[in-house]
This record gives sequence, C-alpha cells and structure tokens, in this order.
Amino acid sequence: MQITAIDTRQGTDNNYRLSHGNALPLTGVPFAMNYFTVQNDGSQGGWFFNPRAHRFEGFRLTHQPSPWVGDFSKLLILPINQNPGSDQIADFAGSFDPDAAIFSPVKLALFDQHYQIASTLIPSTYGATLSSNYTNDHAGFQLQLPGKSDVKLEPTTRTISGYVNNISDCEDPDFKMYFEIQATQEFDLTATLVKSEQQSATITPDATHWQGQDLQLCFFIAGQTNELQLATSFLSAEQAHLNLQRAQKKTSAEQLTAAIAAWQNFFDRIEVNDHHHPEQVRTFYTTLYRLFLFPQKFYELGADGQPYHYNTLTRTIKPGYLYTNNGFWDTYKTVYPFYSIIAPELLHEMLQGFLTSYRESGYLPKWLSPDERGMMPGTLIDAVIADAASKDLLSTNELNEFLAAMEKAATVQSDDPKYGRRGTYDYLKYGYVPNNHDESVNHTLDYAYSDYCIAVVAEKAGRTDLIEKYQKRALNYRHIFDSTTGFLRPKNADGTFQENFRPLQWGHGYTEGSVWQNGFAVYQDIAGLANCYGGREQFYQKLVELVNSPASFEVGGYGFEIHEMTELAALDFGQLALSNQPSFHIPYLFSYVDHPEMTQLLVKQLCQKFNAGFAGFPGDEDNGSMAGWYILSALGFYPVTPGSGQFVLGMPLFDQVVLHLPGQKDLTLTTRNNNPQNQFVQTQQLNGQPFTASYLTYDQIMAGGEFVATLGLAPNQHHFTANELPFSLSN
Repeated sequence: MQITAIDTRQGTDNNYRLSHGNALPLTGVPFAMNYFTVQNDGSQGGWFFNPRAHRFEGFRLTHQPSPWVGDFSKLLILPINQNPGSDQIADFAGSFDPDAAIFSPVKLALFDQHYQIASTLIPSTYGATLSSNYTNDHAGFQLQLPGKSDVKLEPTTRTISGYVNNISDCEDPDFKMYFEIQATQEFDLTATLVKSEQQSATITPDATHWQGQDLQLCFFIAGQTNELQLATSFLSAEQAHLNLQRAQKKTSAEQLTAAIAAWQNFFDRIEVNDHHHPEQVRTFYTTLYRLFLFPQKFYELGADGQPYHYNTLTRTIKPGYLYTNNGFWDTYKTVYPFYSIIAPELLHEMLQGFLTSYRESGYLPKWLSPDERGMMPGTLIDAVIADAASKDLLSTNELNEFLAAMEKAATVQSDDPKYGRRGTYDYLKYGYVPNNHDESVNHTLDYAYSDYCIAVVAEKAGRTDLIEKYQKRALNYRHIFDSTTGFLRPKNADGTFQENFRPLQWGHGYTEGSVWQNGFAVYQDIAGLANCYGGREQFYQKLVELVNSPASFEVGGYGFEIHEMTELAALDFGQLALSNQPSFHIPYLFSYVDHPEMTQLLVKQLCQKFNAGFAGFPGDEDNGSMAGWYILSALGFYPVTPGSGQFVLGMPLFDQVVLHLPGQKDLTLTTRNNNPQNQFVQTQQLNGQPFTASYLTYDQIMAGGEFVATLGLAPNQHHFTANELPFSLSN
C-alpha cells in the first residue's frame, strides 16, 4: 500500500477517561526528531486533538509520546490574514472541515474557513515546509512559543530564530529547542505584534528581539503566497541553521517525494495480497504506520556528518546516537521483535543509542521523554537486548557492555528511583520484591524475566560463570505463587502473603490491572508456572477461567475507576484485557498446554477489535506496542518470550503476505481456506514439508521460503511433543 493512502487519525478519538488509542495524527518521516499535527484545543493538555473538531488553533510541532507523559519542546504556527492591531490577542483560532482535510504521514493540508487560507505542511527529519495561499494581500502567521522563549526577527534574511523551553520533566530544567524559520517573502514590520502572558517580558513595539513567557508573535509578509521553512535543533542555534540549510536544498515537492520514499522503504517490506478482506488490509497498513514513529531520533548530524546529541545530565553536546520517546514496559514485547525481522539495521542503531543512555546516566533507560522518566515497573530493555543477542545482532564488544549494564541494574540499587530496578536489594535478599514496595508482584515477575535475559546475553558473551546464576534467579516467581488461591500474590517481607486478597481488585501489588492480567507474566517459564498449578491440564483450566470470567473489576488500591478499568469492561473479553500490555501474551498461552485451537480462536476474534478509524484500538496504543501486537498477530505469530528466538504460532489473517527480508530473501505466508467461518488451523507446512511445532524460530523466518496454513471449521487436535512446545526454562 502507498503511504499516501494512510489516514493518520486512527485511534485519535480519546479523552482522559476512555482511550481508543490515545494516539495523535502525526505527520513526519519515520522516527523523525519532530512531528507535526493539528491542535484543536490547547486547554485540554495532552488531549489537544479531536478528530471531529472543526476548531483550528494551528499546526503544532510536537514531541508528545503519550498524553499521560506530556509534550516537550512544542510550538504552534497559525496562518492568519487579520491585523490584530494593538489589542490583546484573545483568540486567534480558525476553523476547518476535518472531512475535507488531509491527515497523511507525509502531508497535512487544510483550508481555514475563518481566514480563507489554504495551507499544506510537508515534513522533514528536523523540520518542515509550510505553504500557505491567501485570498488577500495581508498574509501573516501567528507563532506561539509556550513556556520561556527568546526570539529574533531578521528582516534582511527574512528569518525568525530563537529557542523555546517547555518540558514536562527533564534533568536539565533549562533544556532548549532552538529553531529557525525563513519566509519566502519580505516582512511587513509595521504590522508585527508580540504578546506575552508575563508582564515583565521584554517587548517593545519597534523591537525585533523579544524574551518572555508564553510569547505570541504575529508577523506579516508581502504577497498572497508564502512558504515558511522551519528547522529545529536540540544542540544549538548554529545547528538549527545548518539543519535549515540542508532542508532548503530541496523544494517542497522534493521534500514530499523524499518523505514518501522514506515511508515506502519500510512499507514495501511487507506485501499483503488479499482482495477478499479489503478493510482488514486497510487496518493492517494503517496500523503498520504507527510502528515507524517511535522511538524518535534525539541526535543530529553535525557539520562533519557525524551524529551528535545533547546530554541533559552534563548539559553538554556529545557525539553518538541517541533516541527518545519510548517506554520499554510497553514496547519490548512487540516493537523490537518486529524490528528484528523487518528492519534489523535500524534496531542496531537504536541499541547503540540506548548504550549511549547507559554510558551517560550509569543505567540502561526505562522510559525516555526526553531523558529518563523512570515510569512503570521493571528494566525491560533487558528483553530488547537479550532478543537482539539471541538473534546475533550484537557485536562482541556490544554484548559485553550490555551485559555489564544489565548486571549493574540487577545488583546495584540507584539512589535515584528513576534509574535501575526499584527494591533491588530486597529482591536479592528475599528472592522477591516484598509488598512494602508498590507494584511488588509486577516488579518480582519483571526482575525474574530480566534475570533470564541476563543469562541469555551471558551465554552469547561466553560468560558461563553467570548463566546458571541468573537462570536460577529467573525462577524467583515461584516465591510468590500461592497454591491455596492459585495466584501469584503480593508477599510481605516476613514471608506471609498480603491479607484480604481478592482476585478482581486492581493495584495492591499489580500494575494497571488485577492478578488476572498480571499474574501470568512468567514468559521465561510458562511450563514451570503450569507445574505450580499441578500440570498442563490444571493450567489450561485456569486459562479457561480467565477468559470466561466476566469483564468486571474492583477499584482496589487505585480507589477510583481508572481508564484501563473502563477499557477492560468496554472490550468485554473476559479478564483478557488486550486493552493493556500485561494481557498481550495471554491468548498464546493455550499453545503451551496443548490447546493451540484456543489461541487461534482468541487471536482471530481479538484482531477484529482493531480498525482503521478514529476508535481504532481497544486501549492505549503506546508507542507502537499495541500496533505491534496486531501486526505480528495478523501475520500469524507472536514473540511470547523475547530472548528465546521463537515466535509462537497463532492465526494468520490474510490470504498471502510476503515479507521482503534482508539478504534479498522472501518469506511467503500463505493462508488457504481463509474464510470468516474458518477459525482453526488444520495443517501447516514449511517449504512443502509438514510442520507440527507450535512456533517458528527467528532463523526459520529469516531464511525465507514459504509457510502455509490451511484453515477449517473445526479444530484439529494435536498433542505437541516436548520439542514442539514453545520455550520454557522447565522444558
């Protein structure tokens, strides 16, 4: 599919009480340093866009990865043709018809009905070109600079330059984004007006240099057409100027061609051939777009062509790659395993950037925006590293440095709770994180899985002295299994379980869910978890109970209904809350207990909960994580255990998909009898030979060939041999 056919408004119909994605309609090139969107109502905080709203406050340059995290280094440009005079600017918003506007990954285009201005924005990695056509000769723009700013207007060069300082959180409170804007027409200085919310701002009517808080600059130009060319930098004003000069080597038409080519480079790697399910194909490619937005580049190419970035801890410019706007708790299980197949070269550069974060902060990153925010449990970048290591995507030096970084987080508790594992020393002391730490069950399970990941990297690095040590720690989940209730439960430091346990209660040791959503996250040892229940059959019955239980909840430790609870009920899929990340792997657990038919049925049904519209996701999309679940599941496999090199088979959606892989290899995924009523896989073949395993390996996928699944109306029961079952430490 062509990238120009994608409408970016998928999953954008949201508010803070209910999420259909909590996504923004972002225009930019893949993994750009900046994105652009329309702002309808800036007073709504992170929910400043509504796909049905007609109000137009301007084109917003944004770095917001999630409304729950907030934006940073933002600014707003609104084309205007009205002279504000000397009055205060109360409300300079326009209006547009959202049905007639273009929201494309490579272009934003709309007609402002209030000002009668047609505008088109074309993005680049570090900026954009904004072209506007006016119906009169009083052409102008309003530039809003939230927070602290310093701005200069240079009439001779037709430029506006300066910086903004607005952040949700950062190690450097003075963190700046520099910008430079150049107009194609001369400025009309007699009509220029600057307003500030701060009375002490340095503003004079005849000045061309202003400093202040929440500045709004209205400037006007000659003629009825104009292009503004914008570039930004986190390094310096000089780098912003260099980024602008580089962008100006292309016309706006050439920039559009370059943006399309950048997207098609990734889109063309997955070729879906299916004329029977056009809406599913549309949903697939619309969702695929979201996998190439985050993490964002946080580095720029200097005059020497080498990468440089801003170190917010030392507040200096440093060489090397760096990426931001990513929470590993969300993305480790789908986004990065997907990249390992489709774009391993890109994954490697990102991993180099994450090493940069470790070198500069002393700990591997957890949630970057723009630097470490420390949100969510665990240090699940460990899974990204182990997955790359298991697939031989890291050099020997990288393996050793990553291993040292992972071991540090596993053994040294930071004085700053943003970094590393929380409750590290208690975890080492008790073999679990006791309940005096918030979200103790999730921390325990995530640490045990990370310990498995350390063992994987240690094995690849030839550190045999570490393998057994961390494989043993990877079984620490057993310390919090309560055989009486049949659940993984919060445990006190004295070895007793927390009292008044209720399975439907959220919080109380669990993250954004109850034990039903969080108590099965033993990715490294599902077979061992099944043994805790008494064996495969008993574990199967527990999974059946999970999916057959009503979609109800108790607010528990949260004290009120959070949006994830609302989304669990709205999805109405038992306690399998695909609306949030902890449940992503649960449909695939049935394959571990000889019931792949249940995996197939659940995956096919759950995939119907996605669409290409404004309400396209069943919960927070979260930086590609939910998009990744859908894309991988639609292809027919899912990485339950990143680090194992396996993808558990599920239910493919399309008649045929061709994965164009590195090394000029193709993997063709063919689905026969692909009709809506056929909900079970009857037989499978790999390269013409019967295939009875429950998983594909990474090496099998990357070798290319053809994998054929034949569907039918009734399940074809198959009892897996030990070698055919997915990986578990206890296998």
